[in-house]
Amino acid sequence: MRTMMMTAALALSACATTADGADKPRVALETDAGRMVLELELERAPLTVCNFLSYVTDGDYEAGSFFRTVISETNDNPNPIDVIQAATPRGSDDDLRPPIPLERTRDTGLAHTAGAISMARDGPDTATSSFFIVTQAAPSLDFGGGRNPDGQGFAVFGRLVEGLDVARRIQLSPADDQEQLTPPVMIRTATLIGEVPPECRP
Repeated sequence: MRTMMMTAALALSACATTADGADKPRVALETDAGRMVLELELERAPLTVCNFLSYVTDGDYEAGSFFRTVISETNDNPNPIDVIQAATPRGSDDDLRPPIPLERTRDTGLAHTAGAISMARDGPDTATSSFFIVTQAAPSLDFGGGRNPDGQGFAVFGRLVEGLDVARRIQLSPADDQEQLTPPVMIRTATLIGEVPPECRP
């Protein structure tokens, strides 16, 4: 994993992307609520993208789930947000692989706009496999925002190019008072469309 991350960080120039994003890696998520397609920002967030792809290509998200929904109108936080959170079958604290450095939005130039894909975390540099999808713009999740007391924000690493309606439907699914979906929405498959980028190969 460490070799893969170093390769990603040192070989960005090898990844030529086009204005329409045709060469950016994409991952298809087939869920019990429908299909979503994620387009990943390899150039801007290489460590996060390569880490995510390692879980995808090893099949770690299959039989995982979207287990949490946060709705701003009912979110008990000074900085309410609208997101859904996913995890592998091992849960949001999956420690199969070591945590990765936080790629701050200050440095990547990405933002938590509607449809953004970002990594869940506790402290900085603690993200592993759990990710979330933003259903409505949430600038408080960016660097300097107030959602996390440390002000470091969360690592955006892509966006939905298909299925924002699916994400919003999941967000409105039944949940308990702890924001846990009841039942969780299962991830049937998570599939990389195309080949693993050279930057993410061991």
